[in-house]
Amino acid sequence: MAKKNRLTVFILIAMILGVITGWLVHENSSTDFVKKFSDNIKLLTTIFLRLVQMIIAPLVFCTLVVGIAKLGDLKTVGRVGGKALLWFISASLVSLLLGLFLVNLFQPGHAIDLSNADTAGAKDLIGKTQEFSLARFVEHVFPKSVIEAMANNEILQIVVFSVFFGIAATALHEYAKPLVKALDAASHIILKMVGYVMWFAPVGVFGAIAAVIATKGLHVFSFYGQYLLYFLVGIVLLWLILLFVGFLILRNRVSHLLRRIAQPLLIAFSTTSSEAVFPKLTEELERFGCGEKIVAFVLPLGYSFNLDGSMMYMTFARIAIAQAYGIHMDLATQLTMLLVLMLTSKGIAGVPRAALVVVLATCSMFKIPPEGVALILPIDHFCDMFRTMTNVVGNALATSVVSKWEGALEHTTYNQYKN
Repeated sequence: MAKKNRLTVFILIAMILGVITGWLVHENSSTDFVKKFSDNIKLLTTIFLRLVQMIIAPLVFCTLVVGIAKLGDLKTVGRVGGKALLWFISASLVSLLLGLFLVNLFQPGHAIDLSNADTAGAKDLIGKTQEFSLARFVEHVFPKSVIEAMANNEILQIVVFSVFFGIAATALHEYAKPLVKALDAASHIILKMVGYVMWFAPVGVFGAIAAVIATKGLHVFSFYGQYLLYFLVGIVLLWLILLFVGFLILRNRVSHLLRRIAQPLLIAFSTTSSEAVFPKLTEELERFGCGEKIVAFVLPLGYSFNLDGSMMYMTFARIAIAQAYGIHMDLATQLTMLLVLMLTSKGIAGVPRAALVVVLATCSMFKIPPEGVALILPIDHFCDMFRTMTNVVGNALATSVVSKWEGALEHTTYNQYKN
């Protein structure tokens, strides 16, 4: 069995063992023990995520600068960036509108039981949230210190600095070549590190699944089955839309792409962090045949501007909370909310449940009680698993499509694909 297949099998086994372990603890232990068990077992996930996070900032910086420099000139940078943004904006609008349509069609808020609200979890989230304002949005986008941005893994701020740095390096031509070559070597060293870190993924997956099942138990699905079902209908429809558009451009290579990114999808699904698979996704897209410079340029941008699953969920969750409280929102208000979410959602890929933080940050603008997030917190982890996986699919498709548009998508044989 190939190493890649072995790791995928280990991750699946870890998910199953996590469910069984979590259920046994939940059913046979006191509340105090469950809390201690959950806090301790989550440390396994924390270790894995921190191992990944330690290489995110240098990898984004190195690959993005090298990608821009290798594009050759500012005209090419603008052309590729324009094509990427065209996909990102279109996919984001489709995702937001799909969430808007489904939440009005199914009315999932009416299925939420007010007695099951997780008020303690909501208070934790509210403590991390600030009300949206234009000033805070600007501060979130533009770094005052690249060192601070890297220390905090602020992907969007790192992208902004890297774009300026890459454009400056491109403008200097030959003078900057030694530095670009050094950064290129550094990016390959970091990608080699990815292979080592990924072998800890099954342990991290086990910790994440066991912790949430031990805390919530399997019965959470009976309380929130209808809400989760309607959301999964939206996820399926969004996948169908994305894959259909991808098929129109990539043709039968879409199925090869999905097989190539199967392992990153599993890790994203089980850890609920897109950031956890960024290095591995970079590697797999290059093996799929995407141009190295396109991957280096488009994928980091996608992590800031192209979070399709999270975008759909933000409209779905916000209006569902309003429905649970009996708050009527007319179409004009909902469309305004959609545009606000379009702005406030940028750069949230790295943090589990970050979509809820964005929802909280803009609640007061539309007279929705922020503590209403407590209503959907019990089921949110399971929703987050699916929306994170969708974010990864969306960014893989975006990078592949831009590579195809730029004539930089190589044909890989089946034997190459298996390696």
